[in-house]
Amino acid sequence: MIAEERKDSSNKLRRLRLMGLTVPVCVLVTGGIVAYIIFWRRRRTSTQESDDLVALTSINDDLETGTGPKRFTFRDLALATNNFSIDLKLGEGGFGCVYKGYLYSEGIMVAVKKISQGSKQGKKEYRTEVKIISSLRHKHLVQLIGWYHDETQYLLAYEFMTNGRLDSHLFYKKSLASALLYLHEECQQCVVHRDIKASNIMLDSGFNAKLGDFGLARLKDHELDLKTTGLAGTLGYMAPEYATTGKASKESDVYSFGVVARQPAYEAESESIPKDMAQLI
Repeated sequence: MIAEERKDSSNKLRRLRLMGLTVPVCVLVTGGIVAYIIFWRRRRTSTQESDDLVALTSINDDLETGTGPKRFTFRDLALATNNFSIDLKLGEGGFGCVYKGYLYSEGIMVAVKKISQGSKQGKKEYRTEVKIISSLRHKHLVQLIGWYHDETQYLLAYEFMTNGRLDSHLFYKKSLASALLYLHEECQQCVVHRDIKASNIMLDSGFNAKLGDFGLARLKDHELDLKTTGLAGTLGYMAPEYATTGKASKESDVYSFGVVARQPAYEAESESIPKDMAQLI
């Protein structure tokens, strides 16, 4: 009996010692994992910030050596828009807002796009748009007047389109067709827009259509296919083969152009169709 009690006592002591060793080890392992995760996240953030800085430096070099868009100060664009007044807001999207402004130094009206500070996708599209549209010159493309960016602010100044967006007007199809011909065939590299829709086409004072918003655009050599990963664009304007394969092309841009060109006719037809039937079209 006494021997059994001693044996039980010895087993309990061993278990306590084992637990005494196991708990600190578990704490150390858990602490190590947490420390690694924190270190990894900070390193990833630091790497992303470094990549952003390199990308911005590259943009500065590309733009400042050219004769195109002008680099403005933040004060220039804040003054132009009355410190980004809500009364001058023209519209708002997923990655930022657009404001009407007047550049006193240039004596012209502009539309200033201000990217939301927390939008990583917005910053990515900013870099893409600046890289592509700054080298394009065509009467039916919205012209980039100037730009400004630092570590937190991303701003683009475009020519102001007096008559707003196409989706509130009818338009002449030749203007957009001319812009597409220029992008697809006449540039040094083919530009695939990937997001042609009515709200990305602006109208000047003479109701001439101009294509804008190149944040999703891609460059490719004329003789090569464009390889993309993931879909980009707007459902309803997207070509079926692009939606299926995720591979954008000149043809998918042309399909989107066809949808835009068809819209005025569809809207006219839909006025004579009952609302419950129109939803099925």
